[in-house]
Amino acid sequence: MNNWNRIWKPIVVLSLICVVVTGALAATNEVTAPIIEEATIAAENAARAEVLPEADSFSPVEGITVEGVSAVYTADNGAGAAITASAKGYGGDVVIMVGINADGNIEGITVTQQTETKGIGSNVVDNPEYLAQYSGLSAAEPLVLNEDVDARTSATVSSTAVINAVNAAIEAYNQIP
Repeated sequence: MNNWNRIWKPIVVLSLICVVVTGALAATNEVTAPIIEEATIAAENAARAEVLPEADSFSPVEGITVEGVSAVYTADNGAGAAITASAKGYGGDVVIMVGINADGNIEGITVTQQTETKGIGSNVVDNPEYLAQYSGLSAAEPLVLNEDVDARTSATVSSTAVINAVNAAIEAYNQIP
């Protein structure tokens, strides 16, 4: 009996606790997964509408494989395309969405995910004025930092990440049939 209390009872109790907690986590995930997915889709749709406001709705484009590009959507009314691309920044990947209108010009750009250093790299990715300099630029050719757009002093890695992601989006746009 002493072995039961000393050895087996704690093992059984801890195992039961693990089973209960695992079940609770699985149930929570089952309930919240669809809600999280809906919120993600809504955020992506809002970002597409922000970078290409003339579009009424979007359809995904399949078969475009450009490094750094995770999604390509064209506007159903022919207004252009919204492309999600990423590039390595100082604090990790900088994920952006680029809207390119039917004339082949960048309509807008928004950063959808980033972990850049607060007060340095964030001065690029969280700064609407910095991102606005991309608007109106042609998507016919890749952009060049410090020629087509200005780099931000002390945040050149973040500036480079943004332009690399934009150039990936431009490459994907030019592959749309």
